[in-house]
Amino acid sequence: MRASHADRERAVDVLKAGFAEGRLQQREYEQRITRAYQAQTHAELQMLVADLPQGPVPQAQFLPQRPMPATFMPMQMPPPVATNGAATGALVCGIMTPVSWGLTAIPAVILGHKARAEIRRTGERGDGQALVGLVLGWLGIGGWTLFFLLSILLAVTRL
Repeated sequence: MRASHADRERAVDVLKAGFAEGRLQQREYEQRITRAYQAQTHAELQMLVADLPQGPVPQAQFLPQRPMPATFMPMQMPPPVATNGAATGALVCGIMTPVSWGLTAIPAVILGHKARAEIRRTGERGDGQALVGLVLGWLGIGGWTLFFLLSILLAVTRL
């Protein structure tokens, strides 16, 4: 949303109070004031005053709280999205398949399918890891199956 002159003046008032209370150094105060007058949106103004108190800081324990305009409320960052553990396990098992003589191929496939189902349900990250684990696991299973079939075929033809 575009900022009005009144919005800019409110942000400048907050900056002045922060400077008067010793929360801002002279140089930073001047830089923020300049940016406040050049701001085009509420978001730009919010970034300038987010680390400063909005209004008087209450000294007593039971002072009533006055409502703060939503424009100057500190922005809440969403919590980081976790990576699915089964997806990481699928990727590790898939990578280990050539080194482990194919023993980790089946766990890679199982963990990959489990992780992708959990990721669809919970919205966690790690779908790419699960998919790579699945592909490497299936390649390992296919490679070892082909190896055993060729071994059996060679053994039968020698008889």
